[in-house]
Amino acid sequence: MADFTIEQEIENKGYKLIAGIDEAGRGPLAGPVVAAAVILDNKSELFDEICDSKKISESKREKLFDFIVENAVDYSIQFVDEKIIDEINILQATMKAMQLAVFALERKPDFLLIDGNYLKCKEIEEKFPFKTIVKGDNLSTSIAAASILAKVSRDNWMKNVADKEFPIYNFSKNKGYPTKKHIEIIKSHGICKYHRKSFLKSILGSEENTLF
Repeated sequence: MADFTIEQEIENKGYKLIAGIDEAGRGPLAGPVVAAAVILDNKSELFDEICDSKKISESKREKLFDFIVENAVDYSIQFVDEKIIDEINILQATMKAMQLAVFALERKPDFLLIDGNYLKCKEIEEKFPFKTIVKGDNLSTSIAAASILAKVSRDNWMKNVADKEFPIYNFSKNKGYPTKKHIEIIKSHGICKYHRKSFLKSILGSEENTLF
C-alpha cells in the first residue's frame, strides 16, 4: 500500500516540496500519452486512500481525482498526442510529457519521485534532484496520486473526445488498448487520425491505411 515513507525520508534530507510523477498510456494503439506531476502535503492523513490507479475501480479513481485536485499543494497534467508519439517514439514522448508536467507546476519542486526504473530527460535531470522507483505507484502516495490524475485524464479524453468522434472503435471501453475486438475493427475498417501509426505496422503492414 502506498504511503508517505519515501517522501518523509527525502524530506528528512532537507527537501520540502516533493513531486510525484507518473504517466498513463504507453501501451495503447491510439490516443495520447499523459503525464502528471503532483505535490502533496505528506503530513496530511487525507490522502490515505490513494493507491495505484490500476488497482481501484473507475468510479473510485474519479472521486480520488477530484479529491487530489482539490487538496494538492500543486499539480499538473500534460498530454503528448499520437502524432508526436509517431514522430519521436513512445519513450521520448513519455519523457516529454513528464518534462511538460514538471515544468508546468506553479510551485517549483525541490525533489522528484518518478515511477519506473530510469529517466531519460536531460531537461529534468539538469534542474532537479530525483529518484526513480520501480512500481512507485505501489509505494509512494505522491506517485500514486500522479498515476490517478494521469489515468483519469487520459481515460476521459478517450471517452469524451476520441469515442464521440469515432464511436466505431469503442474507445470509451478499450481506451485505445489493443483488445481483440479493437484489433478486429482496425483490420476491417482501417484506422482513424487518433491511432498511432507506428504501433500498427505489424497489424496493417503499412502506416498509410487510414480510412477516417
